[in-house]
Amino acid sequence: MTWPARVVRSGSGASVVLIHGVGLDLGMWDELVQALGGEFELIRYDMLGHGDTPLLAGEIDLDRYVAQLGEVLRAEGLRRPCVVGYSMGGLVAGRFAARHPGDVGKLVLMSTVFRRTEAERHAVRTRLAQAEGGDALAGAQASVERWFSRAFIEAEPNRVDAIRRRLLANRREDFLAAYRIFAGVDGVLPEAAPQIRCPVLVLTGDQDTGSTPRMAEELARSIPHAALRIVPGQKHMLPVEGVTAAAAALRDFLGPGGTRRAA
Repeated sequence: MTWPARVVRSGSGASVVLIHGVGLDLGMWDELVQALGGEFELIRYDMLGHGDTPLLAGEIDLDRYVAQLGEVLRAEGLRRPCVVGYSMGGLVAGRFAARHPGDVGKLVLMSTVFRRTEAERHAVRTRLAQAEGGDALAGAQASVERWFSRAFIEAEPNRVDAIRRRLLANRREDFLAAYRIFAGVDGVLPEAAPQIRCPVLVLTGDQDTGSTPRMAEELARSIPHAALRIVPGQKHMLPVEGVTAAAAALRDFLGPGGTRRAA
C-alpha cells in the first residue's frame, strides 16, 4: 500500500531526511533548513495525519508511520540517506533503521524518548487525557511552555505563535491518534536499539523534561555505534530554539570521523 505525503526537497549535497514530531509538520525544520541548506540536500515530509498529509482510514499504529518513511525513501529515489527523527519522528526513524539496515546510512535521534520512568509515563498520560478532554488552546499553550525557554518565548513571539497555531490547526482525531501512539510506545526503542547497525547520533537538550538527558544517555548506550551530545541550556524544541547547536552537531556527525562510542 502507498501512503501519500507532502515532501519538500531543498539544498544540495548528501541527502538528509527530516521527520518531525507529533502535532507538528515539516515547517518545524525551517531554521535548520536555512542553517544547512547550502551544505546538504534536506528532504522533509509531513507524517500521516499532519500538515498536508492525510491520515487514511483504518487502524493506525507506529508501523504505518514506519512504512510511510519507506515509501518516501522509495518515491524520492533516496539510497542510504541520513535520517533525522525528532521526538515521535525519532521512534519512527529508530524502528525503521532497525528493520531496514540497508536503507539508512546514518541516523540521528533528536529529543527522542527512551524508557520513561513511571512518573514520566504518568505525565504523558496526563497530557493525553487533557488533549482528549478537548481544551486545545490550553494544550497548545502548555506545549509551547514546555518546549521553549521563557527567554525564547519573549524574544521570538512570532515563531512561538507559529508553532502554537500549527498545533491548533491539527485535525483533532488525527492528532489524538498520533498522540496515543506516542504516549504508549515505551518499548519501541528499547527493542529496536540493539538492532540498529548504522552510525547514530543521539541528541537532546539538558533542560528537556520530556526527552531527558538520562533517556539520551541510556539510548546511546543501547545502540552499538552511537555518539551522544547533550546541548546545554536547551529544552525540547532543539531544531528551533537550539538550531545553531543542532546544525553544528549534524555537521560534525555527517563529516569524516563523526561518530564515537557513547560512554
